[in-house]
Amino acid sequence: MLEFSIRDTFSATIVLFAVLDILGSIPIVMAMRDRGTVIKPFQTALVAFIILLTFMFLGEAVLGFFGVDINSFAVAGAFVLFILGLEMVLGKDIIRNDNMSSASIVPLAFPLLAGPGSFTTLLSLRAEFDTLSVVAALIINTIIVYVVLSSVDFINKLIGANGIYVLKKFFGIILLAIAVRLFASNLSSLMSHFG
Repeated sequence: MLEFSIRDTFSATIVLFAVLDILGSIPIVMAMRDRGTVIKPFQTALVAFIILLTFMFLGEAVLGFFGVDINSFAVAGAFVLFILGLEMVLGKDIIRNDNMSSASIVPLAFPLLAGPGSFTTLLSLRAEFDTLSVVAALIINTIIVYVVLSSVDFINKLIGANGIYVLKKFFGIILLAIAVRLFASNLSSLMSHFG
């Protein structure tokens, strides 16, 4: 039975917002535009949403094909989230390799927004929260991505480089804390299978 929780939706929205890191991507978007790349906010947000939603529902079947259950993947995902959080806090690239070359679909929608980190996060969130709440969080974040991309100049002037830096560090710490909780809750489920 499908359920919906405002609290779960809020929590999942914060996690996805931190992982998608659209505010932290503003300098990347600005650099792409300076090189003459045309950014289409609606197209970018829609393509990223479709890719993420598809993986959210088919990803578990793919895992099943390889004999991996969702709790095991969530524990592995907690490690990835932890590393992403470290990246944001320390300002060092450990996983992500942003190849900023062409248009708004590649690399902006994929793999910058819909990439390994967000794929792992979605499946981990499905292990933690109800499906409707995660889908709602994904829709909310898609709207946020569209709004940010549509008003990137305004946000850059309003927040400034220092503001974006502080936000990135703040959400990095949030992500680290969520990764620890995700690891602890799913590890206990795994241990009960072997107990």
